[in-house]
Amino acid sequence: MPKVLISDKLSPAAVEILENRGLDVDFKPGLSKDELLSIIGDYDGLAVRSATKATPDVIEAATNLKAIGRAGIGVDNIDIPAATARGIVVMNTPFGNSITTAEHAISMMMALARQIPAANESTHAGKWEKSKFMGVEVTSKTLGIIGCGNIGSIVASRAKGLQMKVIAFDPFLTQDRADEIGVEKVELDELLPRADFISLHTPLTDMTRNILSAEALQKTKKGVRIVNCARGGLIDEAALKAAIDNGHVAGAALDVFAEEPAKENILFGTENVICTPHLGASTSEAQENVALQVAEQLADYLLDGAVTNALNTPSVTADEAQQLGPYIKLVEQLGLFAGQVTESAINKVEIEYAGTVSDYNLKPLTATALEGLLRPQVSEVNMVNAPVVAKERGIEVEEVTKSAKGVYGTYIRLIVHTERQTRSIAGTVFSDGEPRIIQVKGIGLEAQVTPNMLYVTNQDKPGFIGALGTVLGDANLNIATFALGRKDEGDDAIALVAIDQPIDEATLTKVGEIPQVVQAKALSF
Repeated sequence: MPKVLISDKLSPAAVEILENRGLDVDFKPGLSKDELLSIIGDYDGLAVRSATKATPDVIEAATNLKAIGRAGIGVDNIDIPAATARGIVVMNTPFGNSITTAEHAISMMMALARQIPAANESTHAGKWEKSKFMGVEVTSKTLGIIGCGNIGSIVASRAKGLQMKVIAFDPFLTQDRADEIGVEKVELDELLPRADFISLHTPLTDMTRNILSAEALQKTKKGVRIVNCARGGLIDEAALKAAIDNGHVAGAALDVFAEEPAKENILFGTENVICTPHLGASTSEAQENVALQVAEQLADYLLDGAVTNALNTPSVTADEAQQLGPYIKLVEQLGLFAGQVTESAINKVEIEYAGTVSDYNLKPLTATALEGLLRPQVSEVNMVNAPVVAKERGIEVEEVTKSAKGVYGTYIRLIVHTERQTRSIAGTVFSDGEPRIIQVKGIGLEAQVTPNMLYVTNQDKPGFIGALGTVLGDANLNIATFALGRKDEGDDAIALVAIDQPIDEATLTKVGEIPQVVQAKALSF
C-alpha cells in the first residue's frame, strides 16, 4: 500500500480522500527539517503547501518518493530539477485559487477607491474625520487589466458586474476571446492613459518584470489607482512610490512584493497605499479546493499512474515515454522557438505530424509544443495544463497527420497564426536521436538547438555574414554553429547562430543595426 506524508496543514478532507482511495496516510504538519529528513524515505508521496522545503538533500533522502503534490500554484519551495533527476513527479493545483485571488483584487480596488483602511484606523482612534476621506465611485470607470488569463478574466467579469468598462492588454488574448468575456482588447500603451484603475494579473517573467516601470507609470492617467494581487516584481516599487508622492498616481493596493516575506518595503507607510501579506489565496474555500485537488492527483498517480498538472513530466505511460522522448524534446524546442519570436495574440496553432511519428500518441506532443509556445508569457504553464491555458485564451489548436514525403522519413511542423502574420517552424529527429530544426518560415536549413542562440532574418546581400561575425567578435561572443538559409538569391534569408554565452541587449541592438538585418532575436532554450 503506497504511503503518503502530509507535512503541512491541509484540510482533513484531503486525508479522508487519500485513505478512502486505499492509501496509508500520515498527517504530520510542522516537522523540522531534521525530522523530515529522518522519515521521508518511508513515503511514496508527499503533500505540501509552502512551509515544507523539498530541498535537494530532502529529495536525496526520499529514496522511495514517487510524487510531490503542492496544494497551490507556486513551487518555489520544491527543487524541481532535483526531483526530476530522481524521477519524482512534481504536481501543483494551478486553478484552485483563481476565484479567491480575483475576489481579493476586486476587494482591494474597492478599499482603495473608498480609503477604507485609513478611514477604519482613523475612526478606531476616535477622530471621526468624515470630510477627510473623499472616495471615488467605480461605476462607469475604466478598469485596465494587464494579463487576461484565468484570473484576469474573472476580475473582468466581476468588474463588469460593477458597471465598469474593462479594457485588457494581453499578448495572448485573441479578439474572439476578448469578445466572449466582454472586454476591449488594447495594447499596453493604449491601456495606460485610459485606465482609471489598473489591475495586474500576469505571471512574473523576463517579459513582464517591471511592466509598470517609471516610464510606464508616466504614461498613466493622472489619478490612476493600481492593484497588484499577482506577483511581486511586476511594478517598479521605487517608481510607484515617487509617482504617488508627486500626486500622479492616486494610490495603490498591493498583496505582493518584490521581496517576500516583506518585513520592510519602500512603500510601507506611504499614504494611500494599502498592503496585505500575500492573501490572494487565503480563503477557507480556496484552501479546501487545493487540498482536495492535490489529494486526488496524488492518489491518481500512485494508484493508477495518471499524471495531472505535472510540472516536470508529460502525461504518458512508461512505454510511450521511451518512444516519444526525442519527439518530446523536438516539439518543446519548436514551441519555445515560436513563442520567443511571436509578439502578437495567437489565434490558431497547427501542428503537422508526418511519417512514423503520426502513428504515436500525439496528445503529449501537442501539449508539450503548446507549453513551449506559451512559456515565454505564462510562467506557470506545463505540459498538462497547456491545452487548458490555450483554450482559455481562445487559441484554436489543430493536429494534422500526413504520410512521410521528401528527404525526411518523419518531421513535425508547427504553424502559428497570429493577428498579424503566420509563422512556421519544422524539425525532425535524426538517427542519433537528436532533434534538428530543418525549416523556418518556409526556408530550409539545418540547425541543432543549443542553450543560447541568435535568430536573424535578413536580406540575402553580400557583407551580412562578415558584419555579423564582427559584431559578435567585438562582444567576445564565440560562435558554435552557424546555419543559413534563403528563399532565392537576393531574397529573404535567415540565420540561426549558436553562441556560447547569452547575447546582451547592447550587442543585440548592434546586430539589428546591420544594414541587411530585418529582425534579430535572442533565443534561450
